[in-house]
Amino acid sequence: MDTKKLYHKILGLKDPWYVDRVEMDEAGERIDIYVKHHNPIQAACPECGKFYSIYDHAPDREIQHLNTCQLNTYVHMRFPRVECPEHGVKQIAVDLAEPNSHATFAFETHILELVSECSIAAVVRLVGLGWDATHGCVERAVARGFSRKLKKIPALIAVDEKSIAKGHKYETLVSDHATGNVEFVADDNSQTSLEAYYKQFNEQELSTVKAVTMDMWDPFIAATKAYIPDAEKKIVFDRFHVMQAVGKAVDSTRKDENAKLHEEGNDILKKTKYLWLYSPENFPRWRVPEFREIQMADLDVSRAWAIKENIRHLWDFHSETWARNFFKKWYFWATHSRLEHMMKAAQTLKVHFENIVTYIQHRITNAVAESLNSKIEKIKRMACGYRNREHYKTAIYFHCGGLDMLPKPPATPQVRWRIA
Repeated sequence: MDTKKLYHKILGLKDPWYVDRVEMDEAGERIDIYVKHHNPIQAACPECGKFYSIYDHAPDREIQHLNTCQLNTYVHMRFPRVECPEHGVKQIAVDLAEPNSHATFAFETHILELVSECSIAAVVRLVGLGWDATHGCVERAVARGFSRKLKKIPALIAVDEKSIAKGHKYETLVSDHATGNVEFVADDNSQTSLEAYYKQFNEQELSTVKAVTMDMWDPFIAATKAYIPDAEKKIVFDRFHVMQAVGKAVDSTRKDENAKLHEEGNDILKKTKYLWLYSPENFPRWRVPEFREIQMADLDVSRAWAIKENIRHLWDFHSETWARNFFKKWYFWATHSRLEHMMKAAQTLKVHFENIVTYIQHRITNAVAESLNSKIEKIKRMACGYRNREHYKTAIYFHCGGLDMLPKPPATPQVRWRIA
């Protein structure tokens, strides 16, 4: 088998394309393959499918392919164009690469597989493709994924805000509980940010939403109530954020009491912040004796901690009536504790209780969104941060969107060409 036939097989070329010549540059460590098409042929307009003679060719394009025996391999092609009376001059797609790509389908797939494992900067070093070209592959992949994705709003939605920079800069993340994929990313954490997601769907589609988990953030509540039918019964305030509000009250109580005790020369609460905030399952065993000794001191923070730990039982109930009765008793205990911060936290929970107790019906939390936040943080660290917000969004969709992004040659290439 001669070299031209070999590369014809390697590239998977089909009529009317053939390898005209192959050149190897040992000093430059590269192989150049020149591909042409037979004449005369006609090509189908990509818009209407009608056949016309070749009008002209686009300038020669160098397309990188997978390496041949450690040598960089490049394919040179001139994409043909046809002049359609109805649609004008159109470039014809080929089976080797996308019209605007500088990588073959095989090489672009290799790049995307590498990007899924490491940063774009690392991929640039590994494959020798420029940064812009590599990132272009990622952008096309995300666009390709969205074009293939079925437009459908998830039945169970998780909404979360994520800090992206210092100075209270946030973004809004919408994810699907069922798949764990990011559905939408928006700048800021305002009402309009979340509304931009809901506006993609009509009223009938929005009515299929069964539940939306979120923190107790008023703009998200307002946006959901404005678009989701019966949102009052579908919004579920996340357990983590409810416990976070109570935990902050415990920590504030500790700070106030520690300052008071320090003035008296008592440092019993020094370096105990996290002892009062740990979940039972995360409590370090080696600090249990120390914690028990502090609890025996009959401190305000001990009572605040007991109130915090007791509210955890709210999510164990399977009856809304029992959950309401439990909260009523807990609220009385918290508001009569004479602990200022705990009283305020209890009042906050009471204001939002109707959408805390909806957990009993839907039994979902924002755990999906929180796990995505961790994954996104890992992506950001791997890239050493993002200065461009659009690039940051693209990275989130690429790694967390669950999109079908790999390039695929046209399913029926033969219909685009015929002998003139």
